[in-house]
Amino acid sequence: MTTVAAYAAPAAKAPLERTTIERRAVGEFDVLIDIEFAGICHSDIHQAREGWGTAIFPMVPGHEIAGVVSEVGPGVTKYAVGDRVGVGCMVDSCRECENCLKGLEQYCLKGNVGTYNAVGKDGEPTYGGYSQKIVVDENFVVRIPDGLSLDVAAPLLCAGVTTYSPLRHWNAGPGKKVAVVGLGGLGHMAVKIAHAMGAEVTVLSQSLRKKDDGLKLGADHYYATSDPKTFEELAGTFDLIISTVSAPLDFGAFLSLLRTDGALVNVGAPEEPISLNLFSVIAGRKTLAGSGIGGIRETQEMLDFCAEHGIGAEIELISAAQINEAYERVLASDVRYRFVIDTATI
Repeated sequence: MTTVAAYAAPAAKAPLERTTIERRAVGEFDVLIDIEFAGICHSDIHQAREGWGTAIFPMVPGHEIAGVVSEVGPGVTKYAVGDRVGVGCMVDSCRECENCLKGLEQYCLKGNVGTYNAVGKDGEPTYGGYSQKIVVDENFVVRIPDGLSLDVAAPLLCAGVTTYSPLRHWNAGPGKKVAVVGLGGLGHMAVKIAHAMGAEVTVLSQSLRKKDDGLKLGADHYYATSDPKTFEELAGTFDLIISTVSAPLDFGAFLSLLRTDGALVNVGAPEEPISLNLFSVIAGRKTLAGSGIGGIRETQEMLDFCAEHGIGAEIELISAAQINEAYERVLASDVRYRFVIDTATI
């Protein structure tokens, strides 16, 4: 066991505070990672405040982890001391079910083990990246290419793969019209990746406040959803809409923007249930779908793609002492576009 410093929420809705946690001893197939940077995801806030249901406390959030390998178990073959690596939203799965065998560990039929706010196979709670070190099975670690700085790579482990996965699955590319709802932590990554894939990209945001940013990030068009004319002008336009917002939308209105056989895919997860008139999908054979992170193989594919295209997150680097302030700023949409913790300050 190793004692490491971390920032934890002691109870639901309580401010995060500095503490220490125990990391397990490095097992045969484990990798010990010195964490250098950890992104702050909106889902960290949902879970620390029990917005998605009962949670495990104390909670050390963080599933956008970038660091350097400092020790490996005797059976490890994929990584060596000094390698630049990342850990995303899960640290284990059953590895035996149909989905795991297909490389879809994120949809493990027995449930994957979350990087934090979960219970590992050893019966102990998992703790995430707002900490100095983490021990992870080599099969749930990915390699960060040399072309990516660790600070801008950290958010790719959630925000990057969460948007890359549906863009790949629904075949975003040349000749496809893709809309991204919301230009935040996930949305700005969706714009960059969809643009790099060759799609024609439109941002749909509440206002035009971030229009200049959106166009610089790779969007071809930018519209305000607060303007009713937007929905008239863009009716029947898009092959694919990626919704990154975690607030309830008028899904009927957004479905009207799809072409026949188009798909509206949700990667943002509102805490409240939605209501929907099913004629919104029946008319036009449209799909209302969801997508969650990516498997390990796809996460590595995404990192390699981002390195090839020079894509990193747009970040604001903060110290650990600023985490609680950062949470409030995320809720106020006051970040462009991802807070990343310098874990040397923990």
